Amino acid sequence: MKGHLLTARRGVASFDLAVDQAFDHLRGRVVADRIFYGASELGDFGLVWVLLGTLKGLRKGDDLNSALKMTAAMGAESVLVNGVIKSFFRRTRPPWDIDRPLQVRRPLTSSFPSGHATSAVSAAMMLSEDDELWPLYVALAAVVATSRIYVKIHHASDVAAGLALGVVLGVIGRRFLPTPLP
Repeated sequence: MKGHLLTARRGVASFDLAVDQAFDHLRGRVVADRIFYGASELGDFGLVWVLLGTLKGLRKGDDLNSALKMTAAMGAESVLVNGVIKSFFRRTRPPWDIDRPLQVRRPLTSSFPSGHATSAVSAAMMLSEDDELWPLYVALAAVVATSRIYVKIHHASDVAAGLALGVVLGVIGRRFLPTPLP
């Protein structure tokens, strides 16, 4: 059992390193830096998803209902991921003392799983329900999630786990907080 655990840890470390190195060709480019650092900040506290839920509600005509649902879903997701799940893992984040071209908020929670990735995917899934703008929600979620690797605040495996957890929470959110049909 111990050998399998060691092999799994080595595999995760290799995956993390390979993905991190794949981003190296973009890092330091002004446009990429602005996009990914901006997306990382935009995803802080899930507020972008609450705002988009409100805008969708205004656009669709059930403003208060949709905004409240998205706010409740993002609040529940944050408590679950940042308050409960991360406390079980206590994974160390990538080294903080590196040269960064732009400022980014230093998180206090465990690295695993990525809360940005979890909230991005779950929110995109809920926002995409019955909405022709779904490609925009998915694209924004992808950029917010991968930004955490780019700015070196999460390991790639943290983001992958966050994406998977986000899908589960998105399915649950769609089932229990469905968007009413217009």
